[in-house]
Amino acid sequence: MGRYICLVSFSTATLIGCKKPFAPSAVALNTNYLVIEGLINSGHDSTIINLSRTVNISEKIKSKPELNALVTVESSQNTSYSVPEIGKGKYGSAPLNLDSTLQYRLRVKTASGEEYLSAFVEVKTAPPIDSLGMIIKNNGAEFYVNAHDNSNRTRYYRWDYNETWIFHSQFYSFYKIVDGQPVYRSASEQIYQCWNSDISSTVVTATTIKLAKDVVSLQPVAFVPASSEKIIQRYSIILKQYALTKPGFEYYENIKKNTEQLGSIFDAEPSSIKGNVICSTNPAEPVIGFISAGTVTTKRIFLDSRQFPANWIPYTFYDQKGCTGDESKLDADQMFYYYGAAHPVFLPTSAPNLAAPVECVDCTLRGTTKQPDFWK
Repeated sequence: MGRYICLVSFSTATLIGCKKPFAPSAVALNTNYLVIEGLINSGHDSTIINLSRTVNISEKIKSKPELNALVTVESSQNTSYSVPEIGKGKYGSAPLNLDSTLQYRLRVKTASGEEYLSAFVEVKTAPPIDSLGMIIKNNGAEFYVNAHDNSNRTRYYRWDYNETWIFHSQFYSFYKIVDGQPVYRSASEQIYQCWNSDISSTVVTATTIKLAKDVVSLQPVAFVPASSEKIIQRYSIILKQYALTKPGFEYYENIKKNTEQLGSIFDAEPSSIKGNVICSTNPAEPVIGFISAGTVTTKRIFLDSRQFPANWIPYTFYDQKGCTGDESKLDADQMFYYYGAAHPVFLPTSAPNLAAPVECVDCTLRGTTKQPDFWK
């Protein structure tokens, strides 16, 4: 959710296109609005709350985490639960196992003394995900979800996802430099194969309110282009499903409309994207965010490259960098002189030891060699 919140807060700061620049006074005077993201998890998972501040699109920094705040969950029976700071604007607690018959709200007190309160909300239990599937299209793979609620109580749904994939560097490095000399690289020091991950950057919602049964069928939730390096070797996506209240659904629909209409002079100001959080110490201050309470259901799938069309040709990071091997004709000393940093590599089809720029060899610049715990 963090990414599209940024888009919303940027949208009114500088509007582009064939329209004249337009800066509403509310934005011009203050772009330091608090953004509160997260779910009060009533079940067996951790409650994670992210706090940040909006920034103007012209600023160099693109993220401004809110540090040293006091965050608590409060019940309608005056019980409170601390959500300690984890770091970089993230606050998290162990599973709270809340009473689903009560209502809950979030209280945030910043280091500057401002206090923010969400409205009390009911607990919404997300139904299981029936299936997560894939449809092959000409330009990529579209992922869809099927779900239902036999009790007809959900009606409003939201999804986001995390994706993880294996990738490798253009060249395999058998050696590392120690005291200016090539030393054989052990298996634990390999920098050829890595894992990378990403999170969803769009709002995906659906409602079954006009249907006789509470059934979601073939709802698109994610898309991977045919040119993406994510599907070169092995790819995994985990989908998270949330049940929303009607006000929560309307909030995310408003967010979606604003991000899709970015650049229009008719875009709503951040203050009009009304969530359910207020600044109790300064009621006139806009706050961006909507706090819900409930459970989350998930579904993960793994896909190998052979499950995608053989004629798809990914355009990789190394294509962008021009890692064709031509530069590896220079010896290691020359590479260090011209590029400043490089890893010696050995190509089995070539007689001499060769060298290449570090970005063509070291996958850890863009990922990690540590295999995720869930990987299989």
